[in-house]
Amino acid sequence: MLFNSVAFGIFLPIVFLLYWILRKRSLRLQNIFLITVSYVFYGWWDWRFLSLIIVSSTIDYIVGLRLGRTTDTAKRKLLLGVSLFANLGLLGFFKYFDFFVTSFCEMLGDIGLHASPHSLNIILPIGISFYTFQTLSYTIDIYRKQIKPTEDLPAFFAFVSFFPQLVAGPIERAHNLLPQFLKRRVFTSEKAAEGLRQMLNGFIKKLLIADNLALTVDSIFANYNQYNGITLLLGVFFFAMQIYCDFSGYSDIAIGTAKLFGFDLMRNFAYPYFSRDISEFWRRWHISLSTWFRDYLYVPLCGSRPSRYKKARNIIITFVLCGLWHGAGRTFVIWGALMGIYLLPTTIFRRQRHIGTPAEGRLLPTFHEAVSMLSTFLLVLLAWVFFRSQNLSDAYCYILRMLSPPYFHITYMLPYKLMLGVSILLLVLEWIQREKQFMLQIGNLPVTARWAIYYLCAILLLVFGATGNREFIYFQF
Repeated sequence: MLFNSVAFGIFLPIVFLLYWILRKRSLRLQNIFLITVSYVFYGWWDWRFLSLIIVSSTIDYIVGLRLGRTTDTAKRKLLLGVSLFANLGLLGFFKYFDFFVTSFCEMLGDIGLHASPHSLNIILPIGISFYTFQTLSYTIDIYRKQIKPTEDLPAFFAFVSFFPQLVAGPIERAHNLLPQFLKRRVFTSEKAAEGLRQMLNGFIKKLLIADNLALTVDSIFANYNQYNGITLLLGVFFFAMQIYCDFSGYSDIAIGTAKLFGFDLMRNFAYPYFSRDISEFWRRWHISLSTWFRDYLYVPLCGSRPSRYKKARNIIITFVLCGLWHGAGRTFVIWGALMGIYLLPTTIFRRQRHIGTPAEGRLLPTFHEAVSMLSTFLLVLLAWVFFRSQNLSDAYCYILRMLSPPYFHITYMLPYKLMLGVSILLLVLEWIQREKQFMLQIGNLPVTARWAIYYLCAILLLVFGATGNREFIYFQF
């Protein structure tokens, strides 16, 4: 079920009312209800793939209990191996089988051997990359003795399948979300109102900006050989805004929806395009994924006292795998490797990390901050070309044409002036609100001004919001 669908518009208020009515009965019944509606939400797309969530949840619930009851090192490693093999095996089969078979055949062709790939045309279940990582973090944390396993079966199944963040995150950790299923939730109008504001913020970014940019982005990338350099630069800029508004919009809707039910999900985006270097970008972009790779892959690979070489090697490994997580394609591998290469100077030369809000306490950044943000953004744009392109050949040709003259000509920008203006306006508004959790967090304004803004947003959505229930980009991952 899509957040931007009529079905969800009917589904949410009904579930909301029944959920809070059940609060008077029992916590266990309330959690069972959440499992049921979450399965309906997910099964709306294809009910057959519910079996994958159920299998993954069952395995990790049992493994978690067994890990908590044994201190034998060999048994604990075996149990963790079962969890890793089951979850990564399912993810690998559905997401990467066709990719690796095709890649192997292409490699044989490069050395003069012919092999015909027999693809199974496997359908990728939506959300599998997200809930697989979420449930894996549970067993890994128990293995590390950082958390204790839960014996509450409904609470655990609800933690894995919680519908607001089931399909595209945030990828929650058990130590944050699971305890919220083990205690009674209390409805507060303040939290619900904050949730509605954040949902509105997400719908503005998704329907008003991302989906309206999508048609232009699709056209430019599909016909890049017909455009000049400045148009192609605008194309990748528009894609940068599209994927940001699409994905952070989903996160805002998910986090806001969770607040309606009394839950607090982790922040997933923190105005990433104001980052002053690539390291800061990854502390602000898809935070739940970047911290997952840091805690469960990069840090274990590095060990206790890693050398600079070891850090650099492990950064490349981590980001190549991060690229593969995003999609089974060479373009994603190159995108990940490029992001890893961007991070090497910070690692090798141990540059001071940028911490805190850019231009904190000031309206405008310093010249040095502005240059740092602009150069970081340009590097990100270059990487987005690989992320968006259908294949490596298209990506290379796109970049070459983008770097060819004319480098700037106002005539070529005029057809895109409205979209360019809206994108820049969004960045300006987010810059003003950069110390807040999201753009529409405007509780400091007078009541009249707040409601005027809310009504304006609603009118803009009704008049200019894209129709057609376009899927969120990260549903593919």
